[in-house]
Amino acid sequence: MQKIRKGDDVVVIAGKDKGKSGRVSKILASGKVLVDGINQYKKTQKSNPNSGVSGGIVTIELPIDISNVGLYNPITKKPDRVGFRFLENGTKVRFFKSTNEVVDV
Repeated sequence: MQKIRKGDDVVVIAGKDKGKSGRVSKILASGKVLVDGINQYKKTQKSNPNSGVSGGIVTIELPIDISNVGLYNPITKKPDRVGFRFLENGTKVRFFKSTNEVVDV
């Protein structure tokens, strides 16, 4: 079980996009995540009429390390650290360390 999952709302806590927030769109095996609207890179692309690709400047989202994002806590409205806990029925859940609230029920 991972502390940050696909679909979670996260806030960047380190790097050039510090303070920006977005939704996790993909988790890579290398320990990095793709976040919508974060860590964007502009690249020039050549046109290729054979495959129908038009040329110009294309915006690409690059992965960001998972240690540089924090899960957004709606109660405190800040990024928060996450821990694991077992409920009475034996299911393993994530919880916010500052408020001890369960993230997913």
